[in-house]
Amino acid sequence: MPDCLFCKIIAKEIPSSTVYEDDDIIAFLDIKPTNPGHTLVVPKKHSDGFHDADPDTLQKLIIATQTVANAVAHALQTTGFNLEQNNGTIAGQVIPHLHFHIIPRRPDDGFRHWPGTPYAEGEVVVIQEKIQAALASSS
Repeated sequence: MPDCLFCKIIAKEIPSSTVYEDDDIIAFLDIKPTNPGHTLVVPKKHSDGFHDADPDTLQKLIIATQTVANAVAHALQTTGFNLEQNNGTIAGQVIPHLHFHIIPRRPDDGFRHWPGTPYAEGEVVVIQEKIQAALASSS
């Protein structure tokens, strides 16, 4: 994709702080990190997001993400990290190219998890049935 920032990084048209690269995947430090070591893991094959990526790319991406996440945690001596994939602008996706965020965590980093909200009476069953119906119609 000619206007895709990540495709330009993959093509070496834009510099990056690359920490991992193979034939299919590249991982580099985020230029506006949530925490130091915030790393993006990106497939070289373009897809806008999770929903339109092919299964082979997803498999390679998740395996590489595990490898990089383990290295980030070890190198920065963290005991945890957040693994995030924002899909669509409504979910906070800024670059329309599939990628995972690895965000190293420290007890005093100030980064907080979102609050949960319980379902209203009967709502969980309605949603469960809608998802089950969608899965049944896609098989």
